[in-house]
Amino acid sequence: MGLEDDARDYHREDPSGKLEISTTKPTNTQRDLSLAYSPGVAAPCRDIAEDSTRGYEYTAKGNLVAVVSNGSAVLGLGDIGAQASKPVMEGKGVLFKRFADIDVFDLELDLADPTDIINSVSAMEPTFGGINLEDIKAPECFEIESQLREEMDIPVFHDDQHGTAIISGAALLNAADIVDKDLSELNIVFSGAGASAISTARFYLSLGAKKENIIMCDSSGVISSDRESLNRYKSEFAADVPAETLAEAMEGADVFVGLSVGGIVSEEMIASMAADPIVFAMANPDPEIGYVEAKNARDDTVVMATGRSDYPNQVNNVLGFPFIFRGALDVRATEINETMKRAAAEALADLARQDVPDAVVKAYGEQPLQFGPEYLIPKPVDPRVLFEVAPAVAQAAIESGCARRDIDTDIYEEQLEARLGKSREMMRVVLNKAKSNPKRVALAEGHDEKIIRAAYQMHEQGIAQPILVGDKSEIVATASELGLEFGPEIVDPSDETWDHYTDRLYELRRRKGVTRNEAEELISGNSNYFASVMVEQGDADAMLTGLTHHYPSALRPPLQVIGTAPEADYAAGVYLLTFKNQVVFAADTTVNLAPEADVLAEITKHTASLARRFNIEPRAAMLSYSNFGSVENDGTKRLQDAVTSLHDDPAVDFPVDGEMQADTAVIEDILTETYDFSDLDEPANVLVFPNLEAGNIGYKLLQRLGGAEAIGPMLVGMDKPVHVLQRGDEVKDIVNLAGVAVVDAQND
Repeated sequence: MGLEDDARDYHREDPSGKLEISTTKPTNTQRDLSLAYSPGVAAPCRDIAEDSTRGYEYTAKGNLVAVVSNGSAVLGLGDIGAQASKPVMEGKGVLFKRFADIDVFDLELDLADPTDIINSVSAMEPTFGGINLEDIKAPECFEIESQLREEMDIPVFHDDQHGTAIISGAALLNAADIVDKDLSELNIVFSGAGASAISTARFYLSLGAKKENIIMCDSSGVISSDRESLNRYKSEFAADVPAETLAEAMEGADVFVGLSVGGIVSEEMIASMAADPIVFAMANPDPEIGYVEAKNARDDTVVMATGRSDYPNQVNNVLGFPFIFRGALDVRATEINETMKRAAAEALADLARQDVPDAVVKAYGEQPLQFGPEYLIPKPVDPRVLFEVAPAVAQAAIESGCARRDIDTDIYEEQLEARLGKSREMMRVVLNKAKSNPKRVALAEGHDEKIIRAAYQMHEQGIAQPILVGDKSEIVATASELGLEFGPEIVDPSDETWDHYTDRLYELRRRKGVTRNEAEELISGNSNYFASVMVEQGDADAMLTGLTHHYPSALRPPLQVIGTAPEADYAAGVYLLTFKNQVVFAADTTVNLAPEADVLAEITKHTASLARRFNIEPRAAMLSYSNFGSVENDGTKRLQDAVTSLHDDPAVDFPVDGEMQADTAVIEDILTETYDFSDLDEPANVLVFPNLEAGNIGYKLLQRLGGAEAIGPMLVGMDKPVHVLQRGDEVKDIVNLAGVAVVDAQND
């Protein structure tokens, strides 16, 4: 089957289409329904009648955008009509929700007259927080957007006009910097004079380009000032130049901007441009000139962007509209103005200069992504775009006077984190704590590229003071290759003789079969032992390892050198698992094979303490296949004895009970109705598994089939903060565990 048949099956599969409406409040009981509708709904209705702004407080208006089209200019399809455009508009709604958690009603209007569209859309202002106009042909689209912006008190944004302008504007800012040219001096040639081209040219003027340096061409050639029958939009960019054709206009030009049709630019035309030309060939699906052809046209630098995902620098509108609307909605802006659009472009340009997350690199086939001619703008799947663009747009709205409410920047970032999932929200709590008092974190595998990139992020975000343990020359060379401009602390075990570390390791392990010569070899040749002694001696506050080692071999050195805390006899591995509206801590998932009752009790206390570092009050359950003595054997007795021990411990100030089945622990109706005698009056959030096998299987099933996001494993019970990474962890995982380690060190 081809792509088209696959797409038909994708859309027709039950339920048809790509969107649905779901409830956001409980609707399980008669009281729930009375609150949702009659008679309870009357109260918010009366409040809104007195003060219309309370519609944002009581309804979904503040997070609801209308995607409006008449289907007169659908990308690649032309004038296909309102009904046929609906799959595209639903797709737009999917992108709004996926990237910025914005809800959408798509409205396909079977109207051709601009006045009818204007009247219809403006009448719906009470329903929506913003209007996204889509796929409406020029020149009518200009009139429609302009009139709606004037009549409506909510943001109106025609993405076909402004989306490409903003994204390519970000690319232009970086491209000009790369080729060392000033925007005000760039000679720019446009191929295309439709809505997108005219809006893009206007936006480039806003960024600093000069009108006298812009030549615009349509299918008839250069739009000159002496041409007759120009509409007022094209005449805005009519130029008094001798060039008549696109080829003539491109001679000596610094920038080519293609928003027309494929295949109209030759290699000779690229060769005629000025030194180090910037070529944005953005016609879809086929660019004005292919990426390879443009690169082959000359020997100097050709900074190239297209609208395609299979070549570098894809100018994709999804980098703009979800995040621009997110920022605008969150400050209840009355419009999306030029200041907000510039802020979006500048935020995107700045983000392209930052280190790229592993998940983004993997999504693009492990190709290197580093600021330069092949990487001008972020990739559409980069989750950081939300945190860069939305706050920039919101702040610009506030500063330009079109916002109806202010935001606290720190709180706003946490709110955005929560929109991307509970795990990001939980980690934000920990990372904010870490930033309040960063500690020294020894990174035992300091030579590894991921570790170096993580160290850079720790440093840049103020989460920790990273110490890279490893070969200094190798670390410096790798950091330089990655383009990371920071001066991390590097400790090289081979740089000098670390006699005091050797002495200490020998003292700790001489009655465990380690000679002094062996201790010296371990210090100089095994970074895990070196970092462990470093932490044990107080030269670092915490330690991370395990990225390039099997978990047991990575854990062994810190256990031998640092050991468990004075009040602890055992360490344990804990995963934080986050669901949409729920958080659980799963223990032990990595360390203890078949724990006895005292070990289970200790693991429970350690995990409860960890939960509180995430601002979660623990409620613990000992999991089993038995419910409160329904099965009696040695396995269930271990769990019962652990619960008795915890109940008898005056230091335990959190509810704990068991043994119980997993659904009893997490389903409130089972827990409170069938077992109303339980010490837990709410579902458990600390799940203690009976053995390592069950714990490891359990958390992985919850992660893979239950849709949980996992943070960890976090090592508890150690005398000093130590965390063992999983092989293959991404940079964000390393940074997250570093944040946990810093908070551990703060508590110590």
